[in-house]
Amino acid sequence: MASEEKEKYSANSLVRGLEIIKLFNEEQPSLSLSEIAKQLGVSRTVPYRLLFTLQNMGYLSQDEHTKRYNLTPKVLELGFSYLNSLKFPEIAQPYMESLRDEIGASCHLSILDGHEVVYVGSAPIRGVSAVNVNIGLRLPAHATANGKLLLAYQPKDRLTQMFHVSNLTPYTDKTLTTPGEFQQQLETIRQNGYSMTSGEFHPGISSVAAPIFGRTGEVVAALNIVATESAYKEEFMVKIALPKLLQLSQLLSNYMGYSGRIPSAASRTDI
Repeated sequence: MASEEKEKYSANSLVRGLEIIKLFNEEQPSLSLSEIAKQLGVSRTVPYRLLFTLQNMGYLSQDEHTKRYNLTPKVLELGFSYLNSLKFPEIAQPYMESLRDEIGASCHLSILDGHEVVYVGSAPIRGVSAVNVNIGLRLPAHATANGKLLLAYQPKDRLTQMFHVSNLTPYTDKTLTTPGEFQQQLETIRQNGYSMTSGEFHPGISSVAAPIFGRTGEVVAALNIVATESAYKEEFMVKIALPKLLQLSQLLSNYMGYSGRIPSAASRTDI
């Protein structure tokens, strides 16, 4: 895009508002209207309405006596989501490792990118029964427990757009490939609050996944436990892995600022 075109679409009020916020720092924690205008290189009338708007939105406060402006803690919200998403895999890592050590199965953290699930964290076990992944690995979302879990919390119109055209790619004879049935399964997953697969991407591999919610209730990532069916008893995923996974899901969701409750496995009637 040419510089002239970029300038055409530039919102001057937004630019000025952000410039005002950036003026405040440790050296000048409070500023007057005249000081702000001088540092911006404009007349006092230019920032006046912007200051009123920022104050009305709660990002600035004004001292009744001195008439000087100060930032409020609300400005932290501007970077809250980014900072948390940036470091979240590092924060989740020790919890995943603890869960892995407790139950003896690999634990992974992933996000959704279109039709694929992308692994951003991993706590693998070692040995012949290990089911491990590398960070950055992409797998088809429709054939994996974590992928289905993340898809289940997407808007319905987006899911219809993604899966209405043709049958889904089968990876084993257990892969659900009919779009209509698949979307019904996603609705069930959303109602249950977890996803479980058995041999849908690789024969003999089972997985269970639970959501991590963000501050506003959106699902930002999925936790999942993976195990080989030959090395673990049939009830392992339901009786051992799922309850522990839901507990960790609640803990990490709370860290992200989520105030809701994730039902425990014991409270479910469908397992």
